[in-house]
Amino acid sequence: METEDKDKIYRFLFDKANIRGEIASLSDVWQTMQSNHDYPKIIRQYLGEMVAASVLLSATLKFEGSLTIQASGDGAITLMVIECRNDFGVRGVAKYQQPLLDEILNEQPDESELKVLLGDGTLIITIEQSKTKERYQGIVALEGNSMSDFLEGYLERSEQLETRIFLASDENTVGGLLLQQLPGQIEDDDSWERVTHLASTIKSEELLGLGAKEILHRLYHEEDVRVFDPEPIYFKCSCTRDKVTNMLRSISHDEASAIIKEQGNISVDCEFCGETYQFDEIDIAGIYSKNSQPSDLSTKH
Repeated sequence: METEDKDKIYRFLFDKANIRGEIASLSDVWQTMQSNHDYPKIIRQYLGEMVAASVLLSATLKFEGSLTIQASGDGAITLMVIECRNDFGVRGVAKYQQPLLDEILNEQPDESELKVLLGDGTLIITIEQSKTKERYQGIVALEGNSMSDFLEGYLERSEQLETRIFLASDENTVGGLLLQQLPGQIEDDDSWERVTHLASTIKSEELLGLGAKEILHRLYHEEDVRVFDPEPIYFKCSCTRDKVTNMLRSISHDEASAIIKEQGNISVDCEFCGETYQFDEIDIAGIYSKNSQPSDLSTKH
C-alpha cells in the first residue's frame, strides 16, 4: 500500500447512479490501539473489522460529534466497543472470556464466525452531538454472522438505505469499503446491482494491501467515479482526570477511604489507551469536599 494511503479515508460518488462510497485503511492507528492489549488473533481480527466499520459510518455524520458501535453478548466475546468522532479520531476495546474462547476454538479450529463468539446479544449504535449533547441510540439483535451483516441489517431498518460493507483485518492493518444507495432518480436502473457485484469480488488481501485509488481502478475503471481528497484517521482517547474524578464520585467517601487505607491510593487505568490516573488521600478528601468542583489536573503516574 502507498504510504500516503495509510490511516486515511477516501469518499467517492457514482454521480449517474446516486451511489456514495468510502474506502478506509488504518495501519499505525490500528497498531496503536492494540499496543496496550494482548488480544488473541481472532479477537484482534473482529475488533479490527469493527474499527474500520466505525470510521466508514462516521463519515456519514453531518455535525460535530461521535458515533459508537457496541456489540455485546453472552458468549466468548462479551463486549466490543469502538468510538469514532466526525473528524476520525478513533478508540476502542474488546473484552472476552478466555476459557470459553479456547473451548469454542478447540471445537472449531477454523476461525469461528463472530455471531458464534458473541452468542445471544445486541448491536447498539449511538450518535451524539458534541454541542447540543443530543443523543440518538439504536438497538438491534445480532442478525447474521459477521460485523458486515449486523451493520447492513441495522442500516436497512434504521435508514431505509441499501448498504453494503466489506471489511478486512490482520495484526498490521484494517480496511473497509462501504457502498450506499442514495435516494432520488437514477439514470442507470441496474447500477446498484452492478456496483455491489463488482465490490463483492474484492479480496481481503486487496483491502489490506492496495491503496484506495488502486481498489477503485480495479473495481470501477469502466464507471464514472468522482473521488474526493482523503482525510486522516488518528487515535484519540477522550479520557481525562476530570472524567475519572467524576466517576469516583459515584462511590461513597467511606468506600474510597477504605480503598486508600488498604492499597495506599486509588489507581484507575483507562481501558482504551492504558493511561493511569492515581488518587491519594488528599485527592480523595478534595473530591468529596462539599465545595469541590471537577478539575482536569495533570495525570499522576
